[in-house]
Amino acid sequence: MWPPRKHRILPGGGRVAPAWLLSAPVDSTRMELRKKRVCVFCASAAGISPQYLQAAAELGRLIAERGYGLVYGGAVVGAMGALADGSLTACGEVVGVIPDVIRDLEIEHRGLTELHVVPTMHERKALMASLADAFVALPGGYGTLDEFIEIVTWAQLRIHAKPCVLVNLGGFYNGLLRFLDHVVAEGLIQPGARGLIQVAAHPAEALAVIEQTWAERAEIPPHDARLDSVMR
Repeated sequence: MWPPRKHRILPGGGRVAPAWLLSAPVDSTRMELRKKRVCVFCASAAGISPQYLQAAAELGRLIAERGYGLVYGGAVVGAMGALADGSLTACGEVVGVIPDVIRDLEIEHRGLTELHVVPTMHERKALMASLADAFVALPGGYGTLDEFIEIVTWAQLRIHAKPCVLVNLGGFYNGLLRFLDHVVAEGLIQPGARGLIQVAAHPAEALAVIEQTWAERAEIPPHDARLDSVMR
């Protein structure tokens, strides 16, 4: 197990879940007792088209209305802020995870159910992964792609078996999907691994895909301790 790293939880309640939790044994009984959470990766920018903020707010609202918790990057700006506000307005649980380097820019959301402040970007991603039961990527830039592709890579390595859904809003990710098909054709991604990325056209479809995946397969194993070194 990794050594514990200090992090803070700002006022708002909730339980402490340090970043090294991902490498700890998972109690499947306790996992069943808590509500499911959906981790969403999206932009800290608003984008040119209003559809990006609208889709983020819609996804946040739908997650809350279905009784799920939201896990995201903890910011108040751009699509991230719209996502959180959409869920909070619908009385949803929203858990943010933000590193000190970003919090210092004073862009953290101060109205969340729970805000974890961690030392590094690596710990941010590990904690978000440990708190969530599914992952969704909305349109975004470098950070969104980094977070989503890394979590898909962990699925490929069998670190987790949680659904990973890409919201291809208005064809936003068509270029990326063509690239991935090209990489498969070149023999650098196995066809089976290509299927780890599930695609939805809009937020409601993304949740439908997640719920169908949850119904079809359990999170087995919830964590493969042999692969802890990959996370370091």
